[in-house]
Amino acid sequence: MSEETPMPAAPGYKIKVTANGPYIVTGGVPLSEWIICHDPDGHSHGWREGRKFGAPSAYALCRCGGSKTKPFCDGSHFSNGFDGTETASREPFAARSMELAGPELTLSEVPVLCSQARFCQRAGDTWHLVQKSDDAVSKEIAIEEAAECPSGRIVLRDKSGKLLEPLLPPSIGLVEDPVKGRSGPIWVRGGIAVEAADGFVYEIRNRVTLCRCGHSNNKPFCDGRHVKVKFRSSE
Repeated sequence: MSEETPMPAAPGYKIKVTANGPYIVTGGVPLSEWIICHDPDGHSHGWREGRKFGAPSAYALCRCGGSKTKPFCDGSHFSNGFDGTETASREPFAARSMELAGPELTLSEVPVLCSQARFCQRAGDTWHLVQKSDDAVSKEIAIEEAAECPSGRIVLRDKSGKLLEPLLPPSIGLVEDPVKGRSGPIWVRGGIAVEAADGFVYEIRNRVTLCRCGHSNNKPFCDGRHVKVKFRSSE
């Protein structure tokens, strides 16, 4: 698989974006919290699973940020003026990515996809590590950081062009960020199709993050605005 070779959709699973309303998830997709861990210096490093939710054949996830029954929709979007207009590009990742070539790794990125999870900041940041990827330790940490990024903003390839991606099972994670005291996006994993309100199917990817605070300027995808608006899923 490469970013130029489309990933097959996970069979039977789908997320439907509704007009100014919730995400409708079908197929019994597993749903649980995923909590960002950190190292002694406070840098994001690793994940741990939190609460697991039941996975009925269909359920509606809040995307306006106002539901009192988060992560599920309670209809608050009808009364809070939520504008869920989808503004994200419909071009594939490869068509709009920027590249940084290092001696052993090539980094591709689409910055607007950043969900502010900060895994790329450890050990001098992923960009600097890629530039010195002829060093075995730097290469290893760069690959680890890119793999931990939930949004797929950053992807790495080796010298042969092979995409270095973790094997993620089809599932949905609700990101929690205790360092920042914020709740993050909806982490869609393993090639689950995301269908726009008008029926367009966004590029199938191994990992993407969907907005659940209601404030992203790149809907339906997260752009990190949950940090600025101080979004908490418990409120």
